[in-house]
Amino acid sequence: MVRVTKRRAETRARLLDAAFRVFADKGFGHVSVEDVCQAAGYTRGAFYSNFGSLDELFFALYDERAALIAGQVAEALAADDLSVDSLTVVIERATATLLLDRDWLLIKNDFLLHAARYPATAERLAAHRDQLRAAIERRLDAIHDRLALPPAIGDIPAAARAVVAAYDGVTVQLLLDGDVPAARAWLAQLLAALLSR
Repeated sequence: MVRVTKRRAETRARLLDAAFRVFADKGFGHVSVEDVCQAAGYTRGAFYSNFGSLDELFFALYDERAALIAGQVAEALAADDLSVDSLTVVIERATATLLLDRDWLLIKNDFLLHAARYPATAERLAAHRDQLRAAIERRLDAIHDRLALPPAIGDIPAAARAVVAAYDGVTVQLLLDGDVPAARAWLAQLLAALLSR
């Protein structure tokens, strides 16, 4: 039983890895289940025993990346000595480690366009994004007494939304110019403006 469970987990991981490569190379809307299976070295049966559709496979990838990003933000904001004076240092630490992988950004944006055309998929993607925003909100709320939010931002939920929006905007620009250091610098400046007076 353990061997079967381990094999299934390995099959799923290989399908996810293959899908990531194929989605990045071809674009989400141009990939078939067969493309993923061929890249992973599996049959359609292996695919459908793990995922009901390409959308479901994407959401599995999204969960992995969202957890990684939320963890990076949480770690950066977990400093015991965080104060308004050290906020710049914490923001710089967060932006230095945040996931800015071009392939993932291509996949995410391709899927966003796909989801926008299908209400049920859009609703599911919005729920996944809400989980990421909620994780950031929890971290900000834990240190709210040490933040100095500008009046234009107002409260912690609005600040969490602004953080996600800043990340989204910077990553779109990164797709166009490919300048990771500039993207990190812009993100640091935006977050500093959003989280302090």
